Amino acid sequence: MKQGIRQRIIAGRESLSLPDRKRLSLEISGKIADLPEYVAAHSVMGLMSFGAEFESDGWVSRVMADGKQLLLPRVNRATRQLDVYRVSDLEGQIEMGSYGIREPIPARCELADLAGIDFILLPGVAFGRDGARLGYGGGFYDKFLARLSHQPALVAAAFSLQLVEGIPQEPTDRKVDKLITEHEIIHCAAVRARA
Repeated sequence: MKQGIRQRIIAGRESLSLPDRKRLSLEISGKIADLPEYVAAHSVMGLMSFGAEFESDGWVSRVMADGKQLLLPRVNRATRQLDVYRVSDLEGQIEMGSYGIREPIPARCELADLAGIDFILLPGVAFGRDGARLGYGGGFYDKFLARLSHQPALVAAAFSLQLVEGIPQEPTDRKVDKLITEHEIIHCAAVRARA
């Protein structure tokens, strides 16, 4: 079932034209930047998009322009976990890495203090209004979130076509607090409380 949802949503994202994807991503980025959790955050963990995902480049640049500490993940193939680095120069500190995703260059960045992360923008293929998240199947983010000793704001950016009812969940899956689409800001905890 998960694989069927992934295939359907990825095909839907890829059917969006590049101009539409850029326009929708810009709308979503503006909504994220207005979130109280983002405004208050000092240390922000972002992501470098790939494929037909929400285009994060503009948002990541905005994080730095807003004077916040930008953190980006890198897949550590030896440990099968995410390592997180502080990045201040997208041109000089990023390279094409695992799975075709742009990642920090370890020799040019320093490892981040995980305890200081205030805000995390999470990737995903599909999302439920209750905050359920269906990733690409590697479990990297769920394992990463389980390592944190505190609760940063967990936010996801998605096109409205990525909203799906009844996403299958495992006990180890972490739900997002807020889901931002081009049309709305979904307060997932409130949806869960009403369920």
